[in-house]
Amino acid sequence: MNSTSLKKWLILSVLFFLPVIFLLFLYPSTHNYNSLDIVKNNIKDVDSFTYIEEDKRLLRGNITVLAFLGDNPMDNLTVALNLKELIYDKFKGFKKFQLLMIVPNGSENQVNQLLLELYAYDELKYWGFAFGSSDQIKDLHSSLKFSNALTNDLSSPYIFIVDKDLNQRGRIDDRKPSDVDKGVKVFGLSSYNSTKVSEIKNKMNDDLRILFTEYRQKRKAGIDSNNRRNENIEN
Repeated sequence: MNSTSLKKWLILSVLFFLPVIFLLFLYPSTHNYNSLDIVKNNIKDVDSFTYIEEDKRLLRGNITVLAFLGDNPMDNLTVALNLKELIYDKFKGFKKFQLLMIVPNGSENQVNQLLLELYAYDELKYWGFAFGSSDQIKDLHSSLKFSNALTNDLSSPYIFIVDKDLNQRGRIDDRKPSDVDKGVKVFGLSSYNSTKVSEIKNKMNDDLRILFTEYRQKRKAGIDSNNRRNENIEN
């Protein structure tokens, strides 16, 4: 076999085996996949709330971004627009995804004004509004893990991720590697400040992507959502 033929076979061998080697490197990363932490169980569902034109939306069975807009939803237009641009537009094509805004009874007119603002940008097929009494809203919020209470008008800039099984998702350990190296005490992230674009754009976007990936992986193998970052916490 001359040198030209030998080079030809070497090139063909490399082209054949390189994709196989690449897939072998990918396999361990799939096996060691980390899911998004469960930070609170048994979140109250919203089946007792009322909806616009009977557009009833439940938390169970859906991956929900949950927000509390309060008595004056138009005062929180910035919150809604941030969610529209940074979350809704990116995830509206995912199966079982929804945004759900919690508002008090009596705020229907302002919700309609808010909808006009949002409709100017896009349809809102996966965006709902749930109306409840003061007690219903407080009970729902109290079932969540949160750092900041609702304001007097039942609003909050902090938004939450709730999975299909009524588990609140977030980060048990929100430290950066540099924090871990410095021995910073563990701190978590159970809600996301919608007024901080960087927090929504980076942390919440990343966490939602992890959660959607988790549900895809669960169809292939069992995954325990409580194990994410446990090694860092123990250390």
